[in-house]
Amino acid sequence: MEELDTLYPPDSDLDLSFTSCASITTTTTDRTLSARSSLARSSLTLSFNDRLSCTSITNNPSAEIPNFHRRAHRQHDPNWTAIKAATTLSSDGALHLRHLKLLRLVGSGNLGRVFLCRLRDYDHANFALKVIDRDALTAKKLSHVQTEAEILSSLDHPFLPTLYAHLEVSHYTCLLIDFCPNGDLHNLLRKQPGNRLPVESVRFYAAEVLIALEYLHSLGIVYRDLKPENILIREDGHIMLSDFDLCFKSEVSPKLDFTTRVEEGRYTCYSDRQREEMVTEFVAEPTAAFSKSCVGTHEYLSPELISGAGHGNGVDWWAFGVLLYELLYGTTPFKGNSKESTLRNIASSKGVKFYVNENETQSDEPGMVELRDLIEKLLVKDPRKRLGCARGATDIKRHPFFNGIKWPLIRTYRPPEIRGLTIKRTKSKAHVIGGASSPRRRRCWWKRLGYLMRIRGSKYNLNSNHNYYCHTNHKVRKCA
Repeated sequence: MEELDTLYPPDSDLDLSFTSCASITTTTTDRTLSARSSLARSSLTLSFNDRLSCTSITNNPSAEIPNFHRRAHRQHDPNWTAIKAATTLSSDGALHLRHLKLLRLVGSGNLGRVFLCRLRDYDHANFALKVIDRDALTAKKLSHVQTEAEILSSLDHPFLPTLYAHLEVSHYTCLLIDFCPNGDLHNLLRKQPGNRLPVESVRFYAAEVLIALEYLHSLGIVYRDLKPENILIREDGHIMLSDFDLCFKSEVSPKLDFTTRVEEGRYTCYSDRQREEMVTEFVAEPTAAFSKSCVGTHEYLSPELISGAGHGNGVDWWAFGVLLYELLYGTTPFKGNSKESTLRNIASSKGVKFYVNENETQSDEPGMVELRDLIEKLLVKDPRKRLGCARGATDIKRHPFFNGIKWPLIRTYRPPEIRGLTIKRTKSKAHVIGGASSPRRRRCWWKRLGYLMRIRGSKYNLNSNHNYYCHTNHKVRKCA
């Protein structure tokens, strides 16, 4: 036990701590509150010193959230390995603030500040520590803190943050989550020509955000704060949503929808070929969600939220449409000269208008027509007619803009190479067909595949003009 105390000093002797002060002098930060911050954001004045002789740490026994959070699909992640090693050396088997060392201030979040930190004696795992001063918050904002902590503890998704630990330090709440070195999508967008992304890049980020929203809605969570500032970019180029203090939870009833699709085959002079298949789709959308709280970023607020009559899950799909528009054009669709004029434009009966520049060939990009059509269907001001409000992401995935995306393999897609984005490339067989690591092995793989296809073609007469068989609801049916 004495050796453990030598490795990790007791809680009363921290190398770094947090203090409240009137002014802050820090270096440049990665994320700061922008002019279009979410409503009711607090202005905390937290900083950390290089040394503090005495700080008391109290664990809240009534907290429903455990100190240590394990995630099954992240068990081989290096960050989890590092934390497991730190907790193994801990006297009580738990992670404490004394196990961390703060490096610098990263930026400001909704209710607190975010610091880059690492585990002591281990410099190969970076974390983000979100620190919230409970004494500086009102009772309503404290409820937002509790909401965010509860939601983070329930998340287990590659495009959402992992809560490694929840620490209660004096009058501070500390949440240890993933660190994203590439900043947020808003700053990345400002580095692009014309403050816009190509259509293919928009498709990539939109698909990952859509998957993240689908997961949140399947848990009955309405996000309500979607915007580029809250979309962080991991070191591998994939996204991670952040800031969950404005969310609210609702009941959700998952269900399986069975639909029949008819695929047209080749036509011959004797018959036409059709194949019917029964498609089973999982739908979990909080259609019963309802709230009257006016929260969010003014440029991303939906018409029903501005009216104050109440809103539900549709606010996220409206914000998703605004996000697509901003990624495509570098500005939001209803932006005015002031916040009031922006809100009036959103509440008016006028529909979305697309930016037209005769000097650019943006309209000629492949997928532009489909993307505009998707934006129009998402920015329908009547939530009852808005795409996604009834069946959620299931309907949006079927839009032609996302044709060709293999949703179960979305994590293996290579992120776009755009200006200002540094992607850490790792050796992964996800990007190599069959796991082949050399051109020679790939050629052998393709030869074997062609041989197998020729055998299967001759066995099942794939090149013949005979009638073929298809499966409908696990039954073989001969098509005319």
